[in-house]
Amino acid sequence: MGDFNLALIIVAIVVCVIVFIFNVYLLVNYQHPDDKNQAYFPKFVVVFGLSVAVISILMLPADVANRQACRHAIYNGACSLTLPMKDLWIAVYIIDAVLVFFIIPFAMFYYEGDQDKTVGKRIKSALMWVITTAIVCALLLGILYGLVGKVDFTVRHLSSTTTNFPTSWSFSTSQPCVGNNARQCSAYLANAASEKTWTMQTTFPEYVVALATIAGSVLFSIFGGVGIACLPLGLIFSFIRRPKAVITRSQYIKEATELGKKARDLKKAADSLHQEERGGAKGRKWRKNVKAVEKELHQLEEDVKLLEEMYPQGEKAETTWALTILGYLAKLVLGVLGLIVSVAWIVHIIIYLLIDPPLSPLLNEVFIKLDDVWGLLGTAAFAFFCFYLLLAVVAGAMMLGLRLVFITIHPMKWGATLMNSFLFNVGLILLCSISVIQFCATAFGYYAQATAAQEIFGHTLQSLRGIKYLYKYNVFQIAFIVLAGLTFVYYTAFGWKRKKPSGRFQLSS
Repeated sequence: MGDFNLALIIVAIVVCVIVFIFNVYLLVNYQHPDDKNQAYFPKFVVVFGLSVAVISILMLPADVANRQACRHAIYNGACSLTLPMKDLWIAVYIIDAVLVFFIIPFAMFYYEGDQDKTVGKRIKSALMWVITTAIVCALLLGILYGLVGKVDFTVRHLSSTTTNFPTSWSFSTSQPCVGNNARQCSAYLANAASEKTWTMQTTFPEYVVALATIAGSVLFSIFGGVGIACLPLGLIFSFIRRPKAVITRSQYIKEATELGKKARDLKKAADSLHQEERGGAKGRKWRKNVKAVEKELHQLEEDVKLLEEMYPQGEKAETTWALTILGYLAKLVLGVLGLIVSVAWIVHIIIYLLIDPPLSPLLNEVFIKLDDVWGLLGTAAFAFFCFYLLLAVVAGAMMLGLRLVFITIHPMKWGATLMNSFLFNVGLILLCSISVIQFCATAFGYYAQATAAQEIFGHTLQSLRGIKYLYKYNVFQIAFIVLAGLTFVYYTAFGWKRKKPSGRFQLSS
């Protein structure tokens, strides 16, 4: 048993190293050429934040494996080499909260600061914003923890008399206790007066994790509910809207000329906004115009990409066109597979979480049976479903970010992603990863039972004063399902249509 536990620790260390290397690879290949050989602090924050997010997702399967390591232990010493999962959960999510609310905002303020200012002034400006945020958050957390930082557990007070050890037992449903008149040792037969509320003060780290989970759950319900539908359907309808044939050279010249005019208009608008920023005119109208420029720029890039696909150039034009068609076929296959996973998620949430009592363990049983086939097969499937949910959150955020005026657009593009976009998306992933883990720990409670995650996200979080009602009445799960259903309807009605050109760009006066 000790060898198995030691192997689990070694695997955990190796996985952490692999995750770090993979995130460095993503950063190097996604970063914008303008950020090469500079912006080292934001890059470190990006790699570290992505590593924390991925490791936090992998910790739940590790928690299950850690529990299984002690399944056949006869005495406590046999489990002395298991991972201290509860301490690790608390540490990871405290780091998560610090990154989301302090480190990443500081890095974004510093990166987006006026490049004409000195480094010292940019650091000072960023620190002012972060320190102000820290003071407000500390005061708010301290007040809330002092007033409502308690957990209320509903328990039954059971009791029984004592007697000499009998030679035979005469217990029955009508006489479950020792003594002729005792009835308070059976939770099923005890009267309502035996039910008590056991109140205790939760630890401050657990309270911070709980509040961060609530903040993430709001975003998770919105972005995850939209993303669970738009992630697979977006891939499928991308195949449906694919270019069917190569356009002629004259058509290409006409479209390229129009896009060139639009690009010049955008450059003039961007230069004008930059001059206004230098002059200190950063009011509501300025922010609205910045948002409009970002949206039009994103649409222009999409139009350019589509035009390049419809008219491949060079000596290997035919090969490029063939690869484009194969890419759309791959999107179709991935979209169909993703649709199966999304439907499985939605059906599982309805059957296992929203219906009380659950009709079936559903995916919990699937994971358990896969574990019987091979020890890590169920754990791998479990990790895949958790990661898919996180991908759905990112997909939902990207979709809504292109349609809602109050969300800043930060698209991720291969070889063209600026550090502020990296930082924004890493912060979003970190904030939602807490809720993804809590959601998975609840949705797969039968498979992940008796784990440290269940203790933190199940018992403590769902009994926290003032917060427990959100989980008692399944507020987040219901919002998730409703938004997923609305997104399915939206994509079915409008997703197959090709976007119309947005026309000439104009700033609001």
